[in-house]
Amino acid sequence: MDEAVFKIARRPRPSRDSAEQAVRTLIEWAGDDPDREGLIDTPQRVVRAYEEFFEGYTSDPQALLETTFEETADYDEMVTLRDIRVESHCEHHIVPILGRAHIAYLPAGRVIGISKLARVVDAFAKRLQIQETLTAQIADAINGALKPRGVAVVIEAAHHCLTTRGVKRPGVSMVTSKMLGAFRTDQATRQEFLALIGRDRRGLE
Repeated sequence: MDEAVFKIARRPRPSRDSAEQAVRTLIEWAGDDPDREGLIDTPQRVVRAYEEFFEGYTSDPQALLETTFEETADYDEMVTLRDIRVESHCEHHIVPILGRAHIAYLPAGRVIGISKLARVVDAFAKRLQIQETLTAQIADAINGALKPRGVAVVIEAAHHCLTTRGVKRPGVSMVTSKMLGAFRTDQATRQEFLALIGRDRRGLE
């Protein structure tokens, strides 16, 4: 388990009753009655939803990446997984971050099942996050587990803290990237990846 999550896991977790009472308090603070018919079961529903939204705290990304395959017939070209659904929550306002992740790596003798790449995205995304950290965590985890010749991660996402509150700018998306190894040092490799995910013409700094 990565160190940050290990430290969190050692903290005592509030009881379910305490969590549900906290939701009741927020409903009252918003100005409504948590005991009216439409809201009577809302605290339980919110706590169950939080278990799903933040199940990444109970996932170990490194364990997900432990099973790799060496029988690759010497395959050493780029492996790319595009358009992985990203569902996360902003750590500043606890509102959704929704988008897509694109991942690529250059094998160095080992490959991994593609479902594991998608699960690693979920393991980090289903926590309170900022997109920059999320992007780096995914890339670093893959790099550490596979020891490939390079890793690239691009995330495009809409932040509801920007679109539904504050400056209220709907239609705006944020793009972050983390390039390691050959994706960072070899412009041709980088451009091949960006072309595969359709960002070569739109640009990515």
